[in-house]
Amino acid sequence: MKKIIFVIFSLVFLSSNAIANDKTLAKFDEWLNNNGYHEYLDKESDNVRYKLDRSVCKSKTLEEDYNIIKKCIGADGTIIPNSDLKFKGIYPNNLDIKIYDGWIPEKNVKPNYDTLVYEFFKYNEKPFTVRPIVKKYEVDPSSNPYEFNSNLIRDKYIDKQLEKTALLSYLRFEDGQITVDKISPNDRFGKFFNNETKLRSMSVGKTMTSYVAGHAICEGYIDNINSRLNDWPLIENTLYYDQKLFDLLNMQAGDEKYVWSSDFLLPSNLDGIDGRNQDIKVYISAFKNSKKGKSEFNYSAFSTQLVLNYILFKTGDNFEKILEKTFKEKAKIKHSVFFYRVPGSSKERGNANIMFFATRYDYLRIAKAMLDDWQNDTCVGKYLKTIFENRISKDNDKKERRGDSRQWHFARGYAGQFQTHYTGINKKRPVMGMHGYGGQHVVIDFERSRIVVTNAIHENFNYKKIVYSVIKKGK
Repeated sequence: MKKIIFVIFSLVFLSSNAIANDKTLAKFDEWLNNNGYHEYLDKESDNVRYKLDRSVCKSKTLEEDYNIIKKCIGADGTIIPNSDLKFKGIYPNNLDIKIYDGWIPEKNVKPNYDTLVYEFFKYNEKPFTVRPIVKKYEVDPSSNPYEFNSNLIRDKYIDKQLEKTALLSYLRFEDGQITVDKISPNDRFGKFFNNETKLRSMSVGKTMTSYVAGHAICEGYIDNINSRLNDWPLIENTLYYDQKLFDLLNMQAGDEKYVWSSDFLLPSNLDGIDGRNQDIKVYISAFKNSKKGKSEFNYSAFSTQLVLNYILFKTGDNFEKILEKTFKEKAKIKHSVFFYRVPGSSKERGNANIMFFATRYDYLRIAKAMLDDWQNDTCVGKYLKTIFENRISKDNDKKERRGDSRQWHFARGYAGQFQTHYTGINKKRPVMGMHGYGGQHVVIDFERSRIVVTNAIHENFNYKKIVYSVIKKGK
């Protein structure tokens, strides 16, 4: 029993012990235990961790934990009989997991099922189980959510992809109705999520930011896509000051010496901006006295971060109203959606983060809202058409071509945070897509009223056949 007590004290007070050195794995084990995924647990292991059962012990702080332990544990280190202190065992997982530095690489890897289960946890569960608690700019569901009509067809190839790959969800929308609606089988990933689960967007959040920008323009907070960022004190004396909004939307800010993708190049000690715990004011310090370089395509999450936080700056106290206008009123979402918000920061410091979460159907609802805007020629529809008309080529971006992302091979153009110029599709045909790491895809054919949405853990599925070819030719 003394051994158990020592383990408890180490868990509560010693953040540097062996278990706490790998918080993600520890939280993964806890998630498996708490959600009944017992087939993935080693219940014969001697490495069982013990944790205060908070269903009995209602304390919420370390100080309260300490007082409970002190009251319930005797001088000899044993639990006082009939005390309120109870424990639950956390069994370790029995999985063969390959631990990568960051996400699973997109190129030259074949992750096994066990590793993909762990990656699913990192994608969609870890943010809500590891402190600090996620802060959000969250939009409540519509009181009148859009309900889809369905005319489902059989597609055995989609079934095979779901049975063998890291694909979580597949939705195909054609001519006003859903024609294919599939999720991963229960013996793969289907047991871990349902239609109410909010799935991580990765870089699809960039396009959601662009759609919000369109609404901010149409509501009069920003003049147009060519408005200059010369009224935002936070970015003064940097290369971004006085640039056109559209240069940031098109990834042409001339910042290739400083950033690329989610990485900072100068200074190299700054973390990628997809972390939840740093605001714009922290990162912009790296750009003081910076000078704009050549205006060529340079894919960077930081440009989109600046766009979202410029909208935050321009809308002020009405930022949440713009989000509601975009997602609650226009898309008529059925469940809440949200962007990350940096904890402990303020709007003045730029605390909005582009990482976005929505359910599988709400991603489709948002895409359909874009389709409706385009086809009805609304103000936001005109915004979408304008950025499409001003699309650029990505051919100079050799760094992206070294990657293995399927959409980057097929989409050779860029239009205000959308992918365009799909190989084999006429450049004038309005096909625009969203792409996020690991196989998050939303591709819209505005001319032929066709949408494909995928959510995944790793992009090892046949993108060409189930996304690209469907958009190009139909089915």
